[in-house]
Amino acid sequence: MTAVLSGNNPREEGQITVLIVGFVLLSLLLASVVMAASAVYLEHKKLLSLADGAALAAADSYTVGDIGRGSIPATSLVDGRVLAATSSYLEASQAFSRHQDLAVAGGTGSEPGGTAVVVLTAVAHPPVISFLLPDGILIEAKATARSRLTQE
Repeated sequence: MTAVLSGNNPREEGQITVLIVGFVLLSLLLASVVMAASAVYLEHKKLLSLADGAALAAADSYTVGDIGRGSIPATSLVDGRVLAATSSYLEASQAFSRHQDLAVAGGTGSEPGGTAVVVLTAVAHPPVISFLLPDGILIEAKATARSRLTQE
């Protein structure tokens, strides 16, 4: 009976090692998932910032001939001009070298009221678990911008 109380039971030797190894593996798995999610989140924020800049550049792509004849000055945009301004902004900012498979998506264009809509897509490759996702994760960012003219 004294052998059981003193903890010298031979059946229990080495059991704590298995428990420690299990917890270490679980901790490493959790850390890699958190790193991957953070990397994808940060890549999305970078892409969203790029889409915001491109939308602002596209919203300012109207010409004087586009100003409406109403009592309140208004702008109108054309889809082709929005696409051209977006492409020009992306090339000037060298965005294609910073984002993998960067593309202007199908929702890019103009909406009524002189609103420019820019939709960008790119591929994010999370660290550590990239061997599980060799094609990466497709991310999308959408930004809108509008130019307003005021009369003073």
